[in-house]
Amino acid sequence: MTAVFPEGLSQEVAAARLASEGPNELGADQRRTLWAIAAEVAREPMFLLLLGAGTIYLATGDAREAMILLGFVVIIMVVTILQERRTETALDALRDLSSPRALVIRDGVQIRIAGREVVRDDLLILAEGDRVPADGLVLQAHELAVDESMLTGESEALAKFPDGSKVFAGTLVVRGQGVMRVTAIGSRTELGRIGKSLQVIAIESSPLRNEIGLLTRRLALIGIGLCLALAALYWLLRGGLLDGLLAGIALAMGILPQEFPVIMIVFLAMGARRIAGQRVLTRRLNAIETLGETTVLCVDKTGTLTQNRMAVAALSVDGNILETGQLAPDTLPESYHELIEYAVLASETDPHDPMELAFHRFAREYLADTEHLHPDWLLAQEYELSPALLAMSHLWRVASDKQDVVATKGAPEAIADLCHLPEDARRRLGQQAEAMANRGLRVLGVAKARHSGKEGWPEIQHDFDFEFVGLVGLADPLRDEVPGAVAECHRAGIRVVMITGDHPHTARAIASSAGIDGSEVLTGPELGAMDPKSMSARIASVNVFARVTPQQKLAIVEALKANGEVVAMTGDGVNDAPALKAAHIGIAMGKRGTDVAREAASLVLLEDDFSAIVSAIRLGRRIFANLRQAMVYTLAVHIPIIGLSVLPLLFGLPLILAPIHIAFLELVIDPSCSIVFEAEPGSRHLMEQPPRSPGEHLIASRHLVRSLLQGGLITLVAAGFYFWVLAGGAQADLARTLAFIVLVTANAALILTLRSPQAGWRDLLAGMSSAGFIVLTGTLLSLVLITNIPAIAEAFAFSPPSIRQWLLAFALGASVLLVFMVEMLTRQKVR
Repeated sequence: MTAVFPEGLSQEVAAARLASEGPNELGADQRRTLWAIAAEVAREPMFLLLLGAGTIYLATGDAREAMILLGFVVIIMVVTILQERRTETALDALRDLSSPRALVIRDGVQIRIAGREVVRDDLLILAEGDRVPADGLVLQAHELAVDESMLTGESEALAKFPDGSKVFAGTLVVRGQGVMRVTAIGSRTELGRIGKSLQVIAIESSPLRNEIGLLTRRLALIGIGLCLALAALYWLLRGGLLDGLLAGIALAMGILPQEFPVIMIVFLAMGARRIAGQRVLTRRLNAIETLGETTVLCVDKTGTLTQNRMAVAALSVDGNILETGQLAPDTLPESYHELIEYAVLASETDPHDPMELAFHRFAREYLADTEHLHPDWLLAQEYELSPALLAMSHLWRVASDKQDVVATKGAPEAIADLCHLPEDARRRLGQQAEAMANRGLRVLGVAKARHSGKEGWPEIQHDFDFEFVGLVGLADPLRDEVPGAVAECHRAGIRVVMITGDHPHTARAIASSAGIDGSEVLTGPELGAMDPKSMSARIASVNVFARVTPQQKLAIVEALKANGEVVAMTGDGVNDAPALKAAHIGIAMGKRGTDVAREAASLVLLEDDFSAIVSAIRLGRRIFANLRQAMVYTLAVHIPIIGLSVLPLLFGLPLILAPIHIAFLELVIDPSCSIVFEAEPGSRHLMEQPPRSPGEHLIASRHLVRSLLQGGLITLVAAGFYFWVLAGGAQADLARTLAFIVLVTANAALILTLRSPQAGWRDLLAGMSSAGFIVLTGTLLSLVLITNIPAIAEAFAFSPPSIRQWLLAFALGASVLLVFMVEMLTRQKVR
């Protein structure tokens, strides 16, 4: 292999180029450091709002309340950072292709070096199983074939010849050997250019995240305005600017949605843990809820819908085609045994080529214990594939036979030429091959010959007297779970779009098997000839795209987004990475996926199970439905907080709620209660409903009205009881304690009706998770502790009540459940 190029670069020249041009590494690393994750969290508007509220407390001199609030903020940030950092750590374990080893020729000697040390103009020796470390030109080749699916999306390995053929970094040698000269390294390779393009693609924020951010900012402005207004009113009515500021802060805390970031993180972090149980790694938490809004799921064919391995799909002998998909072991008809026998003989004995591996697997399954397998035969001569003749032959020495056996396989037209078939037979063979190819199969012809060893071996394959045996059709098999998963997506109103670099016939066949509408296939060249308006219109209706480039995959995703779709994109190759990052949600296949694809994605499927995508979508919808109930609950419990902050001031009575009470309610009790909603299993019909409209808000007008009515009822009950207790001559601390008991108990009762909006009396607790029971029990237990233990009660300005008083307040708070149930049953009857 090295006789023609004995020297290669000298060590001195190689070292100088390594120093001047840099190592053979990609410059665009999408990995996020701990500090980068922390910075992302710290820039969140909702976290900044919490920090601002804590600062206000500190500025007014309430250091204890400020420290409590800021402590909550620290806990929230730590939970978020640890969750995302744990994901990044798991991804580190998947990075197994980052720096392949390379066999180079330097100073005339073959040496093994790290892939990062390869420099331009190095001579590299390639062998089966090697991953190519850089781009270059093929100088020598012996049956060399390379799998470029990670770059092109095409599952078929490409033969390489010393005629200017190029090989690319990151691709895999599946057959033969060769020598290449490196022409580009690192970011200047095709792989590097794709990686560099990721740096200019912004990560799409989730619609729900944007909506909650907008709601938070609006409520913050309202809260700040009312805070100043109430402080001024207090100062005018009662005097005392500091007390007025504290009253204003209490009101602002009642309006400012501090729980929103807490609840969002609880829901998304818990969702990430649930989906991790299904072997799906969440790199960005907001990706989970975005999946529930997905309207279009774009999927790559190779390695996503298919298994990324070739399998024998059809056999043709004497014009009779046998479909092998439903064959049971040991049931292959005898007339097809010879075809598989010679296909194996024409392959390497220990192959890496996907097609040759398929022949060997098929033979082991269907020809075991027959006379058609020959492990004792000796391979004596090989005839290589060439640009002039797309066929390869093996000559076998048989100890028990005076004649050698020759087997050949290759393109059907090449095999027909070797067999010197008459024109009529060639035409029939071409028709059979075309019919098989139109079904998406890779078709090879197989022939056999005998040769007397005494005559010597011919120089070329044409000198053998070949006899045609038959045709073999191979396909990259569909994953077993794909048709069911695609059907469930369709039932859920999600459009499934297949995007591949393969031939249109192959794309149409796979789409049909998967249940994707392949009646119209749009190719990359057709896309390239369209103007943006025409392309947008066609993309809105076509579901199968073939022969597309990585740039066109990105253009398809961008066009779908421009059409108002919420786009999820799956893929495993480097060619998928730009589209993965540009989509609202990118989903990388973990095992077969490349590092670049995994790091550009938001979700990683660790088991390459396509059905897990549907499970993730179902979970996303469940999270949205449960999050909506939690937000309705949160807004409803804010109403009594606001009311109990304002009413005592208007009536000249002692304040009920201080900042510490509100912080405790909003950052401990309310978020804890939201876990009850997070654990809800969701409706059985979630995946039978269309995705929510992009214009539909998380909290619509009807939800807002319901929250106001429910919160208003709790306000009236708690405030009325507070006024009644004060009128009876009780101290302000005792009245505050009893009103707080009513408030927390009524909030807990509200949970029962909201978690089961369609339920009746008997179903209030039915189906509640163990987490729900624990949270409700913990809420009531914490209420008992802070209102009855003197040391704790003092910190909250409470006075422990008698058992009779405590139970009376508890019963009054629980009684609102009766009103909530009447309202719920009335709504059901109206519907």
